[in-house]
Formats: sequence, structure tokens, C-alpha cells
Amino acid sequence: MEKIAILGGSFNPIHIGHLILANTVCEEFNLDKIIFVPCYIQPLKSNKDFASPEDRLAMIKLAIQNNPKFELSDIEIKRKGKSYTVDTLKYFKQKYDDLYFVIGADNIKDFHRWKEPDTILKLAKLIVTNRGGMERKIPKRLRGKKIFVCKIPDIEISSTLIRNNIRSNKSIKYLVPEKVEKYIIKNKLYTNYGG
Repeated sequence: MEKIAILGGSFNPIHIGHLILANTVCEEFNLDKIIFVPCYIQPLKSNKDFASPEDRLAMIKLAIQNNPKFELSDIEIKRKGKSYTVDTLKYFKQKYDDLYFVIGADNIKDFHRWKEPDTILKLAKLIVTNRGGMERKIPKRLRGKKIFVCKIPDIEISSTLIRNNIRSNKSIKYLVPEKVEKYIIKNKLYTNYGG
């Protein structure tokens, strides 16, 4: 039976931190694969400053192409509208029995606000990742559930930092894979960026 993890997010843009997180989770939990699932619209985030779904899919494809354990799904992009984890997990649960969902420690405090959090916990085991020195406690209401903590290297990279660097005409080299950097420059994403 394959062990599969779902890594959702806006990936706006995907960066080295996402890849290190995915690779660490893959190794720590001995996963067969991790599926990157970019959202169409995130319910709990502002959507100004979003690259198009097609651009985000293309950047993820470029970023993960050399790792056989990384896969891309466009299920939420095709579905359009707001992306809800519960709907995505229902889709993947039809294909995979041993399902995990990766969630950042910064998001676990708001987990109770997500659509059908109890159903999410029935569909998949949660892997909570601590990043950037953020030590978050699992909320009491979630203790005793199928929740695992995975410490990942402290990489202070965010998509916001990358977009801000681009706007300030600063380099994004080493923050994103080289092919993603070239894609952003070529397509003038997040404002005119010259390198």
C-alpha cells in the first residue's frame, strides 16, 4: 500500500523552502510520493497579487521535475472557485488508502476554522511541520488525533519575500529553483523583474 502525502498551498511562487519541506517530510515518513496541489483560490487568504493558475502550475512542474517522489495535481485548479482541503482529500482518498496531509505549524491554530476539520482528520493523518523556529503546540482539541509533527530545517524563505524582492528589483536567485527564476523573469510575473 502506497503512503502518499498531499501538500497544498498557493505556491505563489513555489520556492526552495517548499521543496526542502516536501523532501524532509518524504524522508521522515518514508513516503512513496508527495503530491503538490496548488489551490485555485485560498479561502483564508487575500488573492490580490496571485500569479495565474497556469503560471503557478508551470512553476511547480519546473521545480519538481527532477524528483521522482514529487508529483503535481491540478485538481483544485480544474475545480475552480475556493479550494477546500476536505474536498481535495475526498478525491485522493478514492485513490489512496494511506493518506497524509501536510500542514504548516502556522496554520494549525486556525484548523478549527477550516471546512469540516473533523472529516479531514478521518480522511488523512496530519503531518504538522515546524518551520522558521516556530514551535507551535498542537491545540488541545486536536491532541490524541492522527497528528504527527515533523521538524524541518529553519529556512527563512517565503513567497511574500520573493514577491517583495521582485517588486524592489532585488535578486531571487537561490530562493527559487533556477528554472523557476527564469520563468518568472521571462513571463514578468509579480511586476517587471530584470534579475
